[in-house]
Amino acid sequence: MSATITAPGTANAEVNAAAEGKYLYGIIEAPAPATFDVPAIGGRGDEVHTITLGRLAAVVSNSPRIDYDNSRRNMLAHTKVLEAVMARHTLLPVCFGTVGSDAEVIVEKILRERRDELAGLLGQMHGRMELGLKASWREEVIFEEVLAENPAIRKLRDSLVGRSPDKSHYERIQLGELIGQALQRKRQDDEERILERVRPFVHKTRLNKVIGDRMVINAAFLVDAAVESRLDASIRAMDEEWGGRLTFKYVGPVPPYNFVTITIHW
Repeated sequence: MSATITAPGTANAEVNAAAEGKYLYGIIEAPAPATFDVPAIGGRGDEVHTITLGRLAAVVSNSPRIDYDNSRRNMLAHTKVLEAVMARHTLLPVCFGTVGSDAEVIVEKILRERRDELAGLLGQMHGRMELGLKASWREEVIFEEVLAENPAIRKLRDSLVGRSPDKSHYERIQLGELIGQALQRKRQDDEERILERVRPFVHKTRLNKVIGDRMVINAAFLVDAAVESRLDASIRAMDEEWGGRLTFKYVGPVPPYNFVTITIHW
């Protein structure tokens, strides 16, 4: 299943900055017109509303046809709208900064031409949510583990004590490589231990790139709402059991960007 809606910016936005368009946040199922009591992007006080065709609806607000910079203010406004929509509807999110020329284009190019595709994705996402989990080693613990489990690394580390960096340059490079290899092996083991605990409660998993040397896992889970509490309990149990060596950051529900990707060609 694919999950996020992306589209290029309006080609002449810079030339005709005064032209009005429609900022697109997402696709929902809502046959009757709807509005959302949340500030639209841009800070002009525009109303967040829907454009409907049959049972499909695009969540939009009036907007100048510009390329929005990814400032914290703009990103937060976009996210707040998605959160307000998610509280009431199953949502297919559109990527930040997508602006259509007018309502007619959105109806024809998205809601009509891709009706079956979007309806199918909404059906697959119904009753499900995305949750995110990041786990990282505690720095003061993990390197002691590496040294305890690898006598050769400890011996090489100890041999460098008191030696000048210039005279031990290559040994230090070798030490860094050995530590990196040991951490990679431990990362794979710990990642699998974590995934083994959450698999019974997860419909789909996406593993994203880890950031830095200490991060073990950077995962997104697509979860049935009915089992969210069981996943929550599993992660709390891991935190209680492994909290001495791992820190957990658990977030959600969030827009299901990791599981829905649709490209729009205006």
